[in-house]
Amino acid sequence: MPSSIDPPSPPCPWKDYVAPPDSHAGRVILVTGAGTGLGRALSMALAAQGATVLLLGRRPRPLEQVYDAIVKANGPRPALLPFDLENALAGDFDRLVEAVAREFGRLDALVHNAAILGTRAPLEHYDVPTWCRVLQVNVTAAFALTQGLLPLLKAGRVPSVLYTTCAQGARGSAYYGAYAVAKGGIERLADVLADEHEGTLRVHCIDPGAMHTSLRALVFPAEGGARAPAPETAVAPYLWLTDPLCTQPSGTRIGSGG
Repeated sequence: MPSSIDPPSPPCPWKDYVAPPDSHAGRVILVTGAGTGLGRALSMALAAQGATVLLLGRRPRPLEQVYDAIVKANGPRPALLPFDLENALAGDFDRLVEAVAREFGRLDALVHNAAILGTRAPLEHYDVPTWCRVLQVNVTAAFALTQGLLPLLKAGRVPSVLYTTCAQGARGSAYYGAYAVAKGGIERLADVLADEHEGTLRVHCIDPGAMHTSLRALVFPAEGGARAPAPETAVAPYLWLTDPLCTQPSGTRIGSGG
């Protein structure tokens, strides 16, 4: 029990944040992994708040389904960005950035959500090609996309970059292999970016906690989603940090562990 002289706990506005109507009106926000799970839920929530969402994902069909759902709900017409983060080369990132610049001229927020798990195995048996794939999608592609889009973010209004992490990003544990290393890497990437752009770009890591997603099903196949909440329950901190009125200090890590 805290004593009477303990300082009060710092406020956590993201825990109780309820976005006011049109809180994101006019904002242009790119979400990776937007076709399913948390990416889909977040894209829908952002559009409901008035944002124009750029839907980036590997498979066109799930993106089209999110697009149709947003339009049906009378949200701002989103943009479809089918893009293979695993196999993209430098020129592919350049062309993606050029397309966003040509169509929108700026970016107000970039949300890194796409990730792959890879193999759960001890390091001594970990497959090297799988290791490279996981780091490519989860870290290297996130770096390349951030770097390419920085000029458009600098042209945005109160710009934000958000990286999705998890407990493995804070401390890796056995058999998570490349996934744990990648999540630790994404948190260090966020640290460096926040330090380099202090005062001009808001950068945060979010640990959304357990959710019923396809990635979690690979880790806990026996769970069946019975215990994990739906991704829609995890969008509040993302809405808070992409709100232009957000007061969360840049460079912080928030979520189930923060």
